[in-house]
Amino acid sequence: MNKKASGGSPNDGPPLVAGGSYNTPLPPVKGSGRKITRRQFLTRGAATMFGAALLGGGYVWQGEPNWLDITRLDIPLKNLPSAFAGTRLVHFSDVHLGFNKDAHDLARLVKHIEAAEPDIICFTGDIVDSYAEDLKESVALLAELHAPLGKYAIFGNHDYKNTELLAQLLQSAGFTLLRNQSYLIKQGGAVMAVAGLEDMLHGRPDPEAALKGIPEGICTVLMMHEPDYADTAENYPFDLQLSGHSHGGQIRLPFVGAAYTPYGAVKYISGLYYTENKAMPVYVNRGFGETYMPFRLLCRPELTVITLRRV
Repeated sequence: MNKKASGGSPNDGPPLVAGGSYNTPLPPVKGSGRKITRRQFLTRGAATMFGAALLGGGYVWQGEPNWLDITRLDIPLKNLPSAFAGTRLVHFSDVHLGFNKDAHDLARLVKHIEAAEPDIICFTGDIVDSYAEDLKESVALLAELHAPLGKYAIFGNHDYKNTELLAQLLQSAGFTLLRNQSYLIKQGGAVMAVAGLEDMLHGRPDPEAALKGIPEGICTVLMMHEPDYADTAENYPFDLQLSGHSHGGQIRLPFVGAAYTPYGAVKYISGLYYTENKAMPVYVNRGFGETYMPFRLLCRPELTVITLRRV
């Protein structure tokens, strides 16, 4: 099910007419009887609601950004070995420590991840908003997370200011950092793989390098920060792509959808999609943190709990 965000810009209303006497009605003006369209009405109404929400302030700033949405879904994968059927994969993304989120906020997220009892944990980038040092205080928290089949992470476009330090911190927290690399997971005599690519905006994603060492026919979960890369990834033997980056738009308007999404998250914005040519599933997490502005509207932060199933 492919989702597409829609939008539109309202046109100006009919021209104002001035003049005439108090007792004499104004003559009709040719072309001034234009009716507002349904789309214009909905868009203007949405803009009014958005403005009211901003004026209210508390909900979009202190309310919704702290109201975590836990999404649970099953995703069937045709190459998944029976030994991995029912595997619980917990996916989180875009924490953006250092901007509107700190160790106190991350502690809340960690509790929810632990409560989900994950078999695998996948983090799809932007652990910090700008500086690697903002992760230091949270390393011990992330180290508390336990997943018997491993914890895996990739970089997002905000993670490239000091990759050496950030890599050290993530590894200290027990995460396997995948930079055009993969990791084979073995269970019950069967094998599946997790692969991770460099960021599309500040790195050089190399799917061929990431696939090296993965035997043909092995079920492979791909982590890639920018979801729109899925249209490239589907040409390689990946069974599922996990992404973030979009924040779901962060601000969504009623009847309109995401007001804005960044480059790399224009087509795939939030939730589950299937690519057009090969029907590869793509899941886009709305992220835990915020960036550029500390607001969310109709777009709650998300933790995703995916149960892998056999087709």
